[in-house]
Amino acid sequence: MLARKGLQGELTFNSNLVEQMYACFDCLACNQVCPVGIRPANLALAVRAIEEQERPVIWKKVVFEKFLSKSEKMDLATWPLRLYRQMGKLLTAQLGDMAAMLPPIPERTLHQNLPEVTPADGESQYKAGFFLGCAQNLLFAEDSAATVRVLAANHCTITAPKEIVCCGMPARGYGRHDLLMKHARHNIEIFERSDVEVIITDCATCGSTLKEYGKLLADDPEWAERSAEFSSKVKDISEFLVSIPLKKPKNQINARVTYHDPCHLNRGQGVMEQPRQLLQMIDGLEFVEMADSDWCCGSAGSQLITHYETSLKVLNRKMDNIEATGADYIASGCPGCQMQLNVGVQKRGLSAQVTHPIKLLDWAYGHRDKDHE
Repeated sequence: MLARKGLQGELTFNSNLVEQMYACFDCLACNQVCPVGIRPANLALAVRAIEEQERPVIWKKVVFEKFLSKSEKMDLATWPLRLYRQMGKLLTAQLGDMAAMLPPIPERTLHQNLPEVTPADGESQYKAGFFLGCAQNLLFAEDSAATVRVLAANHCTITAPKEIVCCGMPARGYGRHDLLMKHARHNIEIFERSDVEVIITDCATCGSTLKEYGKLLADDPEWAERSAEFSSKVKDISEFLVSIPLKKPKNQINARVTYHDPCHLNRGQGVMEQPRQLLQMIDGLEFVEMADSDWCCGSAGSQLITHYETSLKVLNRKMDNIEATGADYIASGCPGCQMQLNVGVQKRGLSAQVTHPIKLLDWAYGHRDKDHE
């Protein structure tokens, strides 16, 4: 109520209210259950945007304008991230957990290695665009490389434009709604140059944001129709794969797997069953549903950094449910969730591996990376 009154100009935001808005995980659960359709998670983001307009913060300008808006500058981050992954563990508990979030980081980003056009294996039946997310590019390059291989194996010609920038959600989460809109217009224009029928993403947060471009720009006469057409083409990789005649994987993976629902995939996009269907296609893979699989893992992008204790409390509940499954693999289609779950696995001393569902499917198609020969 206070947030809505402030947005309507009837109250002045105070620091306590603003902090509460930043403490929100934006997991969208409140939007889903609110009986009167207020959508509180959207209000939290709106308050952050107003606060940033009134009291802009310099570090946000540097991070979101000078870094996330420039793919070539992001490519330079691999070396310091690799260094921090090693050194962070020697520092405080929180810095150690932040280092534990990071997977092994490749020397070159996928943005540098991925061809702009990847031909289909055999006859090309689908013209697919691929939106390479920031975290996927920097931290989970092998996951997205697997996505491209799986698409090609299923008769897709894949176009991955080099000029795309961040989807805009990180900027939006920290009140830079202006940059969200700027990124949206840029990405729409880039994909308009590509002759694609569908735009695929393997990042839950990217997908949720890209699908919102149409709503975000609905009142802009120049962009309303263009943004609506763009968003109508966006599909999560699992959503797309189950909609086509999918090639049956020939190889077995003899292991137990459980699945964590990313908030921005489940509640943000309504994609729940499709990742499970893909996992259950793999011979030998025993799928075990965890309790409360759709509960937030506590990541929310950066909560482990900004609200450490709360983030760990939410994570601990998630890890209790994961441990109960006895899974060898924890699958999730969101880089933020994967990083958070990596922290939980290391803190619990588990042997389970956190992975993207598509990576398991890629292995079943016959591609094994060096860590899983």
